[in-house]
Amino acid sequence: MRMNQLEVLTKDEIELIHNSTLELLNLIGVKVESEDARDLLKKYGCIIDESNKNHFVKFPEKLVKEKLKSVPDHFSLWGPDGTFHLEINTKTINFATVGTPVKIYDPESKTELRKTILADTINQIRIVDSLKNIHSSHIDVWPHDIPFTEIHCHCLREWAKNSRKPYGIGCFGKLASQDMMNIASIIVGGDEELKKRPRLIGFFNPTSPLNLTKIHLNGAFVFAKYNQPLIIAPAASGGATAPVTLAGLLVQTNMETLSSIVITQLINSGTPILYSSMSAPMDPPTGNVAWGSIETGLITAAWAQLGKFYKIPSRGPGCVTDSKCFDLQNGYERLMTLFFAASAGINYITCAGTYESSLSEALELLVIDDELCDIVKRGLEGVNVDEDSLALDEIKRIAETGKNYLGTKHSVKNIRKELYVPKLGNRSRRESWKKEGSKDIIICASEKVKKILLTQKGPGLTPEVERKLEEYTKKVALRSMDDYRKAEGIEKDATSVLKEIKKED
Repeated sequence: MRMNQLEVLTKDEIELIHNSTLELLNLIGVKVESEDARDLLKKYGCIIDESNKNHFVKFPEKLVKEKLKSVPDHFSLWGPDGTFHLEINTKTINFATVGTPVKIYDPESKTELRKTILADTINQIRIVDSLKNIHSSHIDVWPHDIPFTEIHCHCLREWAKNSRKPYGIGCFGKLASQDMMNIASIIVGGDEELKKRPRLIGFFNPTSPLNLTKIHLNGAFVFAKYNQPLIIAPAASGGATAPVTLAGLLVQTNMETLSSIVITQLINSGTPILYSSMSAPMDPPTGNVAWGSIETGLITAAWAQLGKFYKIPSRGPGCVTDSKCFDLQNGYERLMTLFFAASAGINYITCAGTYESSLSEALELLVIDDELCDIVKRGLEGVNVDEDSLALDEIKRIAETGKNYLGTKHSVKNIRKELYVPKLGNRSRRESWKKEGSKDIIICASEKVKKILLTQKGPGLTPEVERKLEEYTKKVALRSMDDYRKAEGIEKDATSVLKEIKKED
């Protein structure tokens, strides 16, 4: 039988969290920085607190329940050339990367770590395109050698050239998000094709506690209008930006998520959503977010149950670790969080290839995580019990002949489907392992990375599309930060704007 899904909440506890969320959304609401979003909410019966500049909006229970019903329980994603198709629903499990690393493992560097550049971004996209289980990449490694205001242009172009899989990117305001839609439309052949067969996944990050920022709301308007799926992803820290109790954290982040969902459905009813959590506890001794903790796994498992309750595909972290090197901590934390997410039924599990609280990337870990996904998938299959697998005749035959099971017809027939054999993990005896070079798993993974980069080829772009993308990027390069500030309606200095729009899950 297939392994039973992990559950950390009872049905009554799920109802209590849900009802508490609705009660607080109606009683205190959440802060909505965007005037356009507030006007839209007011039109549909939400109450705006006009007494001060906090812009808290109270959400009627009826409106929340109504808009939750319009969120689809499944949706599809395509790659840039339309040959790769990914179905996301509330029953299947998919794996992806995450857009946070700003450093990358480099054994030739003195510290074995350096800032990421565009070449790393390209390599990461190419590796993901070649992997069996990792179904989507995001702007995962931030290229420091590209002006920040142009990153979305360069990354989308390289994605289209080098990958056949979907791509995730942040809702970085109205202007940049519209750039993303325009660029993607150039790549896929028009707005209607992009809307009909979505290629992009937008990261929308509520800021805990209880704040929907203007910059992300501006971007969400654009993504929703183009029918591109949105990951609604609070990243609360229990004990710092959310209650220290896991139940309290679940209520608060659920408030942030459901209020965001309401807005997306008011913009465009039926906008695909990934009901997402990137929350974790605060580590008491350091004050840092403890991504690799057991509590992160518990939060993620609870989120999977809530996603099923709302009949919305869920997203959560796996393969996350706070380790700064490739040690036992790195291994046990990434497998623990991955297994929690998968066994609880998270439908879109992210963070493959990352370490150091997802701030650093290692292409070696990316291919290792692809193998971990295979291992976890085998575990979820459970134990098959039927007439053939019980092997009664086989056991009798061996008892009668005194032989073993090596090479029997039954073993040959079942060995491949019954037993998973790792490609990177080594099960040889020590002498054989030493003859083969005494390679640890990082060395084996590095060899696989090099092999992929020697052979992988993306779909490429036509000269006409290349020309259009080049012209568009040149237009973007001419903008100043003041142009972005004016477009977003943010009255702050350019440095503050830059810090805001640089935030992505």
